[in-house]
Amino acid sequence: MESFGVNALIMINRYADHSANERTYLAWIRTSIAIMAFGFLIEKFELFVSHLGAITNNVEIHASPFAEVVGLGLFLVGILIIITATVRFFRYKSSIECDESVIYGVKHTNIFLSALLIFMALFLSIYIGLQIFV
Repeated sequence: MESFGVNALIMINRYADHSANERTYLAWIRTSIAIMAFGFLIEKFELFVSHLGAITNNVEIHASPFAEVVGLGLFLVGILIIITATVRFFRYKSSIECDESVIYGVKHTNIFLSALLIFMALFLSIYIGLQIFV
C-alpha cells in the first residue's frame, strides 16, 4: 500500500499508552480551565454585587473583598495544575518510550494534584459557608 509516496506504513509504538497519557493530560487541562473560570466567575459576580449596591442607594449591599483573593487563588491553582500536569505528561511520555521496564506506583504528582484539589474544595466550602451564614 502506497500512501503519499511512503512505501511502508508508519506505526507509533505503544500507541494506546501514548493516547491514554494524552487523554489524562487533557483531562487535567480541562480541570484547570474550569477552576480558573470558576475563579473568574466569583470575581465578576462580586463586581456585579458591588455595582448593584452602588446603583440602589436604598439597599445595603456589600461585596466581599475576600472574593478577589479567592478568584486570584483559583487562577493560581489552575496555573499550578497546568504546570504539574505538563511535567507529568512529559515524564510519562519518556517512560512509555523507554525500552526498559519502569515500575509504576503512586507518583508524587498524583498525590500533589489530588491534595491540591481537595484543599481547594475545602477552602471554597469554608468561603461559601462564611458567605451564607455570616
